Amino acid sequence: MSRILLKAFLGLLMRVLYRPKVEGMERIPASGPVILAGNHVTFIDSLFLALVVKRQVFFIGKDEYVTGKGLKGRLMAWFFGASGMIPVDRDGGHGGVAALMTGRRVLEEGKIFAIYPEGTRSPDGRLYRGRTGIARLALMTGAPVVPFAMIGTDKVQPSGKGRPRISPVTVRFGEPLDFERYEGMDRDRYVLRAVTDEVMSHVMRLSGQEYVDMYATKARAAKAA
Repeated sequence: MSRILLKAFLGLLMRVLYRPKVEGMERIPASGPVILAGNHVTFIDSLFLALVVKRQVFFIGKDEYVTGKGLKGRLMAWFFGASGMIPVDRDGGHGGVAALMTGRRVLEEGKIFAIYPEGTRSPDGRLYRGRTGIARLALMTGAPVVPFAMIGTDKVQPSGKGRPRISPVTVRFGEPLDFERYEGMDRDRYVLRAVTDEVMSHVMRLSGQEYVDMYATKARAAKAA
């Protein structure tokens, strides 16, 4: 019920203010497990994704988003929970494993799990090297990977700006990618890299971003130094 109310209210608001253009929605399977893998340019990418996809989309987020105190904390917990966010302590030593196992559980239940292979938001709008968790998830579960691109959300919520702006947004989905040919090879690092790079290649073509063969976390650290 929370998701229905949130999607109805914010969906109407989003359509009125942003008039998002959605391309390739028919490429998302109507049932069964699906991995949505795309670029990540701003904080609100997950919100737009959850609101435009007809099926419920689950994704991981920092547990601090749902552990706040007082009225504000309860409202945030309700909002992110209704949006499909599953809180995970990603800062801990086992954060990556917890995120992977969470995604696996969601997919084994026949649901949609969204992931940003870059691992963090792009520090400059370019597309960075993907981390191989996306490949492990696809090979462990056999779920098809639907690449997607968020275009224009960085103009809606520019980095460092608190108040969203009115700007056109496009959400573009590509053809599902099937990696069954690599079944049982989820521990082969060369296969994992090949699968990840293939996914990122499709995301790049959908988004039109410049590709950088470097992890976004490393680029962010170099920028801050």
